[in-house]
Amino acid sequence: MIGHARKAGVVKTLSRWCALVLLAGVLCTPAARAGELLLRYGSLQATAWAPDRAVGGRLPVLIFSHGFHGCDVQSRFLTQGLANAGYLVFAPNHRDAACHYGRSDWLEAAQQPLWRPDLWTASTYADRAADVGALIAALHADPRFRRRADWSRLGLVGHSLGGYTALGLAGAWPRWKLPGVRAVLALAPYSLPFGLRGTLAGIAAPVMFECGQSDFAITPMVDGALGSYANAPRPKYYAEFANAGHLAWTDSDATAHRLILAYSLAFLDHYVRGRPADPLLTHAARGVSALDFDSELGRGAMRNSAP
Repeated sequence: MIGHARKAGVVKTLSRWCALVLLAGVLCTPAARAGELLLRYGSLQATAWAPDRAVGGRLPVLIFSHGFHGCDVQSRFLTQGLANAGYLVFAPNHRDAACHYGRSDWLEAAQQPLWRPDLWTASTYADRAADVGALIAALHADPRFRRRADWSRLGLVGHSLGGYTALGLAGAWPRWKLPGVRAVLALAPYSLPFGLRGTLAGIAAPVMFECGQSDFAITPMVDGALGSYANAPRPKYYAEFANAGHLAWTDSDATAHRLILAYSLAFLDHYVRGRPADPLLTHAARGVSALDFDSELGRGAMRNSAP
């Protein structure tokens, strides 16, 4: 697509800086909190979050995929926040994880250059898709979750390369497609490969893209006439947070955490839990620089000049 080469060049400039800042931020986060559980299934590590209070009945399930050289606990503000709202949240530590017992060095290069999306195929980071499949299979067999998890209400959440993972599992890579996904939340996602190959139309679940106004590497890939939001099927949403950078979805940058959690819950509660639509889905609150939607709730595009 026109302009993607220039955008990819920005990705090259910022990607390793983001990895270093993310790693430093995660290393400084507090130790495991109440309701957080470290899981090991063979060589696969994951972290689980459950509500911080007793909740009856089976709970909807969210799988969170971390960013490049991030790790399962990189976004505790979000994973624990979603759990406290009534979800079971599980996050695998992918093979490129560089913190929380991750096995990768943060200087290790990506499987394909981030600035060469034309080289990316369904084989690129297929290990991440395999991790999610293996985790779901293990959770089905784990007596700690067998009676608590409602697998008929499953959502995918992913940040950066985790957003790539979530979109691929939702159908952007047809070979990866995971059955039963009710919604996908793509947080500052690396989505250029799908845009170049025209595979976003294969997404088979409602999608919300969240981006940062100050994320100059990723936001241009998602927003605009040729971006991922425009090329995704409906129902779809795009929320952009004022002054937020690429790491606003991690614990290392708290710029928009309250709004990120609020919009994420509005989307997931509606499409995963089947609750009535929150007004936030069609309203750009203060601190949201842009909100687009095209769904059963209507169609709209809003831009806020005030932060």
